[in-house]
Amino acid sequence: MFHLKYLNKFLWKHRSLLIIGAFFILISNIFALYPAEFVRKALDSAVENISTNQNRNAKLILLKYSSLIIIFSIIKGIFMYFMRQTIIVMSRRIEYDLKNEIYKKYQILSVAFYKKNKAGDLMNRISEDVTRVRMYLGPALMYTINISILFYLVLTKMFSINAHLTYYVLIPLPILAISVYFVSKNINIRSEKTLEELSRLTTISQETYSGIKIIKSFNNEMNLFSKFVKHCKKYTNKQLYLVKIEAFFFPLIITLIGTSTILTIYIGGLEVIEGNLSSGNIAEFIIYVNMLSWPVASVGWITSIIQRAAASQKRINEFLQTDNEIKNYTNKSENISGNIQFENVTLKYQNTNITAIKNINFIINEKEHIGIFGKTGSGKSTIINLICRLYDPTEGKIYIGNENIKKLNLYNLRKTIGYIPQDDYLFSGSIKENITFSSDNFNEENLLESTYNAELQEDINNFNNKFNTIIGERGVQLSGGQKQRLAIARTFYKKPDIFIFDDCLSAVDAKKEHKIINKLKIACKEKTCIIVSHRIESLKNLDKIYVIDNSKMIESGNHEQLLKKRGLYYKMFLIQKKKKFD
Repeated sequence: MFHLKYLNKFLWKHRSLLIIGAFFILISNIFALYPAEFVRKALDSAVENISTNQNRNAKLILLKYSSLIIIFSIIKGIFMYFMRQTIIVMSRRIEYDLKNEIYKKYQILSVAFYKKNKAGDLMNRISEDVTRVRMYLGPALMYTINISILFYLVLTKMFSINAHLTYYVLIPLPILAISVYFVSKNINIRSEKTLEELSRLTTISQETYSGIKIIKSFNNEMNLFSKFVKHCKKYTNKQLYLVKIEAFFFPLIITLIGTSTILTIYIGGLEVIEGNLSSGNIAEFIIYVNMLSWPVASVGWITSIIQRAAASQKRINEFLQTDNEIKNYTNKSENISGNIQFENVTLKYQNTNITAIKNINFIINEKEHIGIFGKTGSGKSTIINLICRLYDPTEGKIYIGNENIKKLNLYNLRKTIGYIPQDDYLFSGSIKENITFSSDNFNEENLLESTYNAELQEDINNFNNKFNTIIGERGVQLSGGQKQRLAIARTFYKKPDIFIFDDCLSAVDAKKEHKIINKLKIACKEKTCIIVSHRIESLKNLDKIYVIDNSKMIESGNHEQLLKKRGLYYKMFLIQKKKKFD
């Protein structure tokens, strides 16, 4: 139950439904208790009247108590309905709250967290794990309260009738309690292993769906299918092993309940012979024993649910309690502007121990248009990630407007920046939804202007549904160039104060690239603009270019100045110029 303590705050929030539900359980069990008493009274009265040859009175008494049993059973059923409409509804509301909390946590966790964890496993935690937790908050909790109340009411009634017989009837229960303890311990261990295997299975499925084009192009379907089947067998075997353990419960419980019934008949019969009980009491006791049979039988089922929920909640807690590496230290809402300054900045990725950039120093003046040039893997994108505060430097400091970037409101900072990453990620909705994703407000004029600036208007006009065209998952319906230009249009629509193009024109043809760069200059006339590229043609007209190589900054200056230095930039210029003419 240790891991399930996290859910107490949700139970407190929805305590009114829980309390009302517990009240309905109490009422339904009170009405469930009376039929046994009616049976005893009916039998004793009928036997008494038959023995005095008053058969008509016996029939009337049986009819009377039969009617009362039916009425009380109907009332019990009504309150059981209300019981489910409160406690099960409460569990659904907590499920809603928990999923929202998990999803919100997913959104605020840093990029580094997602590099360490697989998407399939994270998806499994918000779906399968939360479902198992809901089973604890709903059915398991409801039946636990029901068992507790029913046991108290029934045992109180049984002891009031005959304590000697009650003690004999209860003999099997300690054996049941010990059995539950040992079996539930095994269930908990096996549940965790089963969930781990299910996460692996989900991850394989998710990776297969995401990489289906690569799988087909390499004709590798059978290998992945074999891998999937292998893990399916592992999951099935672990699940079956868990089922085998759970299967001990019901035969054991039925045997113990049967033992209680036999003891009731035998010991009760002796009590009747001695005149301590009536025959109606024996029937009443058998009904009470059978009333306890389902609660006792459900102990194993409830224990199984709780153990599975505990294993799932442990997995959920692992990341809900994960400390976010990128923290927002202020809630002050203020405009962010000014120069961007790197002061002896170094970043080493903890998961790979790779130094992405080392001892970087530079200043980007406000409203300046600068370029960052370098080979693939030189550290260009790392600089952009640091400006967007997707990572914090391991050494050195970053300033914006003479203020340490860590002291700025993180959410205001990211609102200020219009960032177009290399992978130009698109969502599966329409073109319009993807472009307007960058802003909370829809403006048709801004929509048209952004597509014009991204050289996307002609492509959209050629689609049958224009802006309402569904582009598929990750923009699968579009070409590489169209995807990049759609991502660019999304940033133009945002109208940020700082534009960042991170090598996002690689799939755009040279003619369109030239037009986009020219339009970007107009749109960024009074704004800071950073263009990252390994293509000199994209950078040569900018105010300043910083050259990165092997994680270090080796040159800086405008295009003409860098050519005169005859360093890496000059060598790459000659190579790219030669390729262009070839």
